Amino acid sequence: MIEHVYRLASSARLVSAVLVATDDPRIADAVDAFGGTAVMTRADHRSGTDRLAEVAEHVQCDIVVNVQGDEPMLDPASVDAATDACLGDPGVVMSTLRTPLDEADAGNPSVVKVVVDLKGDALYFTRASVPYRHAGVPSPQAWRHLGLYVYRRETLRHLAGLRPTPLEQAEGLEQLRALEHGIRIRTVETHSASPSVDTPDDLDRVRRLMEAIPQLTSESPHA
Repeated sequence: MIEHVYRLASSARLVSAVLVATDDPRIADAVDAFGGTAVMTRADHRSGTDRLAEVAEHVQCDIVVNVQGDEPMLDPASVDAATDACLGDPGVVMSTLRTPLDEADAGNPSVVKVVVDLKGDALYFTRASVPYRHAGVPSPQAWRHLGLYVYRRETLRHLAGLRPTPLEQAEGLEQLRALEHGIRIRTVETHSASPSVDTPDDLDRVRRLMEAIPQLTSESPHA
């Protein structure tokens, strides 16, 4: 799965290099075997953001894209859309993705929801069902959050240096650390939802989906 995600990320138009950050030598060996580039990190990081920040310290770049390794249905066009939000507006220091929420997922705590303002900036991320729908009032669009993040390098460094915050710990969502410290997160709408793999059932579902689509070329990705 990590190879598939690696190749999808590599095919994004605005991505110039792809690195796999890991503290597990088995993952590093698997990446090396298919011709990718793995970077070993410390094993004591509290979050993926902290791990990413360690790698970013040694990479010359202005923008850092965090793609989760458990997103095998990642759409490269969505990576570009989230990246372009930072590249196209110097006032945007962090961006992510949202997609319309299926009603069936409204009460599922494994599906993270996001509430946004009129510009698309995130107001809150939660595992709860939001927004509340008052009787007789038109229902606003409910959004599912997709866990891909784009940071300006200095924003990533700053965020990784902050301690975990109360809402972050309560919800188990590290992006709330940014909001609680006043860091705005621009969300970009996409209709290409990428199911993540968090449970054995998720893995079975994604395997079925992947069997129905053409496989990417086995040629070595750019890195």
